[in-house]
Amino acid sequence: MSIRQEKVSKLIQKDLGEIFQQVGSDMLPGKMVSVTVVRAAPDLRMARVYVSVFPTDSSKEDLKVIKSHASELRFQLGKRIKNQLRNVPELFFYLDDSLDYAERIDELLD
Repeated sequence: MSIRQEKVSKLIQKDLGEIFQQVGSDMLPGKMVSVTVVRAAPDLRMARVYVSVFPTDSSKEDLKVIKSHASELRFQLGKRIKNQLRNVPELFFYLDDSLDYAERIDELLD
């Protein structure tokens, strides 16, 4: 990953995290959404966004809700990063279940 990709990924991660803080409660009432990792494509036209939802009781449905709001989230992101990037990357959301995985391992070890 190039330095430019890393910088853009960090910028998107920071701004999307702030956007989720503002509109996340409207989208998913009673849930906390955090952006754990963003991976930008080499041409910066696409970004994979890994999100973690807490509580995790219905993560798959929550991810569907987030994906259905992807264009709105991209628009909000575009308003924030318009001075840094020429094109706003298309956002693809994935569920980051690494915390659940680590918790499951801890349970198995105990």
